[in-house]
Amino acid sequence: MTYFGFLLRFLVLPIVIFLAITYWDNKNNRPTPGFQNGRAVWIAILVHVILAVVYTTPWDNYLVATGVWYYNPALVTGIVFGYVPIEEYTFFIVETILSGLWWWFLARRISEPKENFQPSKSARIVSAVILFIVWVIFTALFFSDNQPITYLSITLFWALPAIFPQLLYGADILWYYRKLVFLAIFIPGIYLSLADIVALKDTTWAISPAQTTGILFFGILPLEEVVFFFITNILIAFGITLLLSNIGRQRFNDWKSNHYKGLP
Repeated sequence: MTYFGFLLRFLVLPIVIFLAITYWDNKNNRPTPGFQNGRAVWIAILVHVILAVVYTTPWDNYLVATGVWYYNPALVTGIVFGYVPIEEYTFFIVETILSGLWWWFLARRISEPKENFQPSKSARIVSAVILFIVWVIFTALFFSDNQPITYLSITLFWALPAIFPQLLYGADILWYYRKLVFLAIFIPGIYLSLADIVALKDTTWAISPAQTTGILFFGILPLEEVVFFFITNILIAFGITLLLSNIGRQRFNDWKSNHYKGLP
């Protein structure tokens, strides 16, 4: 299966389905309780698409340049930017769109939590500190040149710094909307991991056995690939939830107001 064939089957087709659902929901003025709706969601998805391309490009080029991840030249168009085929850049874009539309689908169908929101500065600080410690550990492992841990350590070295400000800003908000956040991460993470099995079996791409832990699911899917799909959906779900939640927007407005009050 060609890379674009994979994208068409497993990402573009679900996007078309969710676009149809979104159109129907918009037509029927279906609300998004607790969150901004309509144009704001499209802007949030666009922002995350841009961030995904910008932030993921150096990491992915490093993986291909060092042979951690490689693609089948016979199954891509041959258009390459840096070390990475155009299909991979397209993957960044369509995965973000699919995950964003899935978030919107859920946000319109999950009721707001019944309990009142309780801000927690300690929860934000503690979660960010724990994440920072994990990042330091995997950064040390990455620079230790321990080959079997390369893919896992470079993924966490790359991704965790982007999650750090999300937790520091709104870990308590994310916990408040934990049902939505969990489903927004878990379902796409599982779906894309299972789709990855098809690509690996069809040799659309491959992962270096020497630079992975050797932990495989179903005898073919490396742990590192599962981690990648889950962590990218964490970034998307966390980001969109914080950006669009009324609580998150109010926190930002309060911060901005207090900041300007302190100016002469």
